[in-house]
Amino acid sequence: MIGAAVALVAVLSGFGIFLYSRHLDSQIARTDPFSQITGGRPPVVAKGAMNILLLGSDSRDPDEKADAGSRTDTIIVMHIQADHKHAYLISIPRDTYVNVPGHGDNKINSAFAFGGLPLVIETVEGFTGVHIDHLALIDFGGFQQVTDALGGVDMYIDKTITSIHPPYRTFQKGTQHLNGAQALDYVRQRYQFPDGDITREKHQQEFLKDILDKAASTGTLTNPSKLNSFLSALTKSMTVDKDFSVADMAWQFRNLRSSDLTFMTSPYSGFGERDGQSVVLSDHDKASALYDAVAKDDMAAYLAGASASPTPGE
Repeated sequence: MIGAAVALVAVLSGFGIFLYSRHLDSQIARTDPFSQITGGRPPVVAKGAMNILLLGSDSRDPDEKADAGSRTDTIIVMHIQADHKHAYLISIPRDTYVNVPGHGDNKINSAFAFGGLPLVIETVEGFTGVHIDHLALIDFGGFQQVTDALGGVDMYIDKTITSIHPPYRTFQKGTQHLNGAQALDYVRQRYQFPDGDITREKHQQEFLKDILDKAASTGTLTNPSKLNSFLSALTKSMTVDKDFSVADMAWQFRNLRSSDLTFMTSPYSGFGERDGQSVVLSDHDKASALYDAVAKDDMAAYLAGASASPTPGE
């Protein structure tokens, strides 16, 4: 009798989790860009591995002009290896000079302005040779609520800077506890750094890592009330493709922690000027080797054989 009761509770609990996951799936915004891609796409080489294109924008970024057109500020190829034990997040600098199908050579973030999400996927797949399985758009402006739902995050400030945005906060070098507004202000800064957006992308990567660290270390992932606040804020800040399941992703990658993530930058050889614009020049040989390893789900061997640090291009 006791065994049957325990089994019933387990079933009901599991059903409750299932319903809650379905609720999250139903409230997240969705899009269907893959169905609009008509050209050839890279083949799926490694069965079981997954490649997710993370696109970040900041709808509330004070730097962005109203007439600047729609662009993607952050472009990350997230490769999850087939055993689901490790993930690699590769940032592609938004000014990387690439071929944009139908529009010639241009900055990679111009693809969104030219052709929306389908063209972004085509451009990234053409540049990397990696088949993209899913898409997730992140509104960094909405991450203020995500951060506050966690009670703030601890971020390492690598250089003392003063924000160029009101209220002109000063961020002191060292580990600082930041609330949502402070964290968003910090990861928006770029003009104080010689390499501009390269450092800003690095700080955005650290921000995402710190959010995951905080969620895991404070019991958020195991406390129903805290988890609900966190996930509700998170889903409001994201748009995903129609086949992306929050429930499935949460279950498949439930054991991933920040220590299981490797953050990288797409290899680049330097900066240049094309058509009067400052651009980032890709290191074609190094980038080809990196993305070949991604496509073949062979990143561990790639990094083991790399002579540089695990952040090629930096």
